[in-house]
Amino acid sequence: MAKPVFIINGPNLNMLGKREPQIYGSDTLDDIRVRLEGRAQQLGLTVDFRQSNSEGELLDWIHEARDGACALIINAGAYTHTSIALLDAIQASELACIEVHLSNIYRREEFRHGSYISKSAKGVICGFGAKGYELALEAVADIVGHDLAS
Repeated sequence: MAKPVFIINGPNLNMLGKREPQIYGSDTLDDIRVRLEGRAQQLGLTVDFRQSNSEGELLDWIHEARDGACALIINAGAYTHTSIALLDAIQASELACIEVHLSNIYRREEFRHGSYISKSAKGVICGFGAKGYELALEAVADIVGHDLAS
């Protein structure tokens, strides 16, 4: 069986659907997971979908992905703007990585405009809400050479 795409979600994303829906939308993280599992199947992929509020756990998962995944999709939440450790781990994974943000980080507070993750990402998708994850999965399918069946 082919290696899955690791979809890694950082701090506070477990609060989706409750936290600031005017910014992050009304979809829960579980709603997003269910949609991505269906889309992955259409694309001939599988996903391993995870969330943690702990930076150390996120790092461990990225290390695991090096041998256990075909690519990474990451929404690192606030760690996007603060974690050199996540940047180093993604670079060490040597995997294609797509960075995702539900909101358009460039229309928000200045401190959200900088991203350590972007320095190691193949691409960045932001501002499309939950649809951004699906766009990232389609990009991964293209990168890893799977047929994009609609």
